[in-house]
Amino acid sequence: MKKNLKYDVNIDLANETKKAMAKALNTDNERVLNKIGAFSSLYDIKFKEYKNPVLVLKTEEPGSKQLLAAQYGKLENVSYDMINHLINDCIVMGARPLTVQDAIICGKMNKEDINKIVKSVADACKKQECVLTGGETSEQPGVLKAGTYILTSSIVGIVEKSKIIDGSKIKEGNVVISLESSGIHTNGYTLVRKVMKKYPQIMDAKIGKKKFIDVILEPHRCYYKALKDLFPTNWITGLAHITGGGICENLNRILPDNLSASIDASKYQILDIFKLIKKTANVSEKEMLRTFNLGVGLTVVAKKEHAEDIIKHMKKNKINAYVIGQIVKGHKDVIVSGDFDWAM
Repeated sequence: MKKNLKYDVNIDLANETKKAMAKALNTDNERVLNKIGAFSSLYDIKFKEYKNPVLVLKTEEPGSKQLLAAQYGKLENVSYDMINHLINDCIVMGARPLTVQDAIICGKMNKEDINKIVKSVADACKKQECVLTGGETSEQPGVLKAGTYILTSSIVGIVEKSKIIDGSKIKEGNVVISLESSGIHTNGYTLVRKVMKKYPQIMDAKIGKKKFIDVILEPHRCYYKALKDLFPTNWITGLAHITGGGICENLNRILPDNLSASIDASKYQILDIFKLIKKTANVSEKEMLRTFNLGVGLTVVAKKEHAEDIIKHMKKNKINAYVIGQIVKGHKDVIVSGDFDWAM
């Protein structure tokens, strides 16, 4: 006698989870025209303050950091990672973030975990003056193991066409300013996990008063609220988010073909977490520079006469900022010279 097949996806649990999500997605933003439950989200895009509005679109995921976040009960942190990284990629165009859609794929739906993620994503959006309008939650038993989550999200931003910051206005003599990262951010975790596995003693290390695991799971810093008041000034000629590939493979993306960035390694204020990883695993300087941000989370290319004003403005917003280089004639590359200080 044939046995009845059991459907592994719990539709009732999914529906209960979605009801709980509604609270996190609740918003008083008048541009959001419908609520959770609709097949798609509706967002009013009438902006009187823009003469020639351009939409800025981006999709992002928090990489293998989400594996550690789930393992150590830090799903809230990685939710902030995803949104903050996403918004940074949007605002380097001079844009204002508007709305985010997320996707959560899991092997087995856990109502508590899902709602923790959605609430954190919604809160991260609100803190950066945009809104989570919805998304997708997909339970895929047999594809993913129970307890495994894959997160991704997409953003829509807006910028006046004449105010786009894309590097085209960068000139020789402009300076490169570092905006300090909050830590590793969301890139380099494949190497971090290898170090943790091969050198388990690193788990007992502390950075200041914080445990190693707490430092490496510190959420990715978002720079929007600190930068937005500078966008109308025309002081900034380029912005680069320093992610996978480090400064050499990110800052170069905004340089005109006839210019290069000359970076002074001795100016870097390397965060202790990177010094610890290098020392523990004897990672080469070349690999550290290419894998991590080393404390430089975002670079601002600006007119030299406005550099001090930008630095003061960032420090008022509690973000350490300092000059690390300048723009020179070249071939759209980043040249790092001088010596990094790895002493702890």
